[in-house]
Amino acid sequence: MTVVFVFMSLLTWGQTKITWVQMDNFHALMSATFHPAEEGNLVPLKQKADSLYKAAKLWKQSPIPPGFKEAETKAALKELLKQCDHIRMAVKEKMPDDHLKKIISSAHDTFHKISGECRKKE
Repeated sequence: MTVVFVFMSLLTWGQTKITWVQMDNFHALMSATFHPAEEGNLVPLKQKADSLYKAAKLWKQSPIPPGFKEAETKAALKELLKQCDHIRMAVKEKMPDDHLKKIISSAHDTFHKISGECRKKE
């Protein structure tokens, strides 16, 4: 147990934990909709499409923490909001499940771009 603690401490030593509440809130909804959709269950996505859009909008409107590349993050958040609006409208229009899976997957990729590639290197 001590070895695990020491190893984890070494991994995180010198890294600053960036807390971005709006990103965390969006991530919770993305996880609750994308992972079931991945397995063929589109019900959570259909039920939470409006909430996913609202969370993306709040995230886009929030200040970007210093640990993120501002221009890239703004552009990616703009794209994410557009994708979530597309998801919301596709659900309202009762688009086929395969289409919904495709567009939630694209939004998921954009989320990971923001949470990973848009971070500044330390």
